[in-house]
Amino acid sequence: MTTFITRVQSRMFASTLLALGLGAPAALAQEDNGKSFVENFDNLDRSFWYVSDGWNNGPHQNCTWSKKLAKVEDGQLQLGFQEGKAGDRNYSCGEIQTKGRYRYGTYEARIKSAPGSGLNSAFFTYIGPTDKKPHDEIDMEVLGKNSSQVQLNQYISAKGGNEKLVDVAGGADTEFNDYAFTWEPERLRYYVNGKLVHEVTDPSKIPQNAQKIFFSLWGTDTLKSWMGKFAYSGPITMTVDKMAFTALGDACQFPESVACLSN
Repeated sequence: MTTFITRVQSRMFASTLLALGLGAPAALAQEDNGKSFVENFDNLDRSFWYVSDGWNNGPHQNCTWSKKLAKVEDGQLQLGFQEGKAGDRNYSCGEIQTKGRYRYGTYEARIKSAPGSGLNSAFFTYIGPTDKKPHDEIDMEVLGKNSSQVQLNQYISAKGGNEKLVDVAGGADTEFNDYAFTWEPERLRYYVNGKLVHEVTDPSKIPQNAQKIFFSLWGTDTLKSWMGKFAYSGPITMTVDKMAFTALGDACQFPESVACLSN
């Protein structure tokens, strides 16, 4: 329960920062488009992705978002975490988010997470008060304290508490793994490496508002019970090889896509 309250408060804090112009401006938000796309990260298209820079999500986060730690190299997105004074934090970290919003469909990403207690490698969707919407969110997060699992969760109108831990064979930080979820009005299915690992059918636990897509790597000194005791051992990177969104009803876009699976 402590973790849930903290995360809700942190999102609200971030929303306040954004409203004050310290984060991604609300004016950048585009109307819901929901168009299918595949992102191979041949480059970082700033008209499509907003790169977080110069702020943080609240007192629980021990790093400041830096555009220098969100870059594309050799066809992969690299989100870094490193020591170095940035604002009122002693560490910097990387995050990107779509400018557009997406709703029902299949979201999938091929990711190698960052190791280290106190770190969070996150692939998620989110919308909130800054966009004049309730706080809705769908999460797939690897906590560096135990990279043999990925944590799944949803927030509906700022209510979470739907956490589930799922094993990642071989470890999330030793090789690339495929993470996906298919979001429908009355069903939400999570996949790891093409295998269905969790299904939600309770409508009260399924978000309904269109959301932005995020990738982030961040750390904490305070959320020890959830993310473990922070222990910095040097610069570290979360790597995203590929990302895709396939709108509900559209044809799957590549053979290994979860969207190609029969319903």
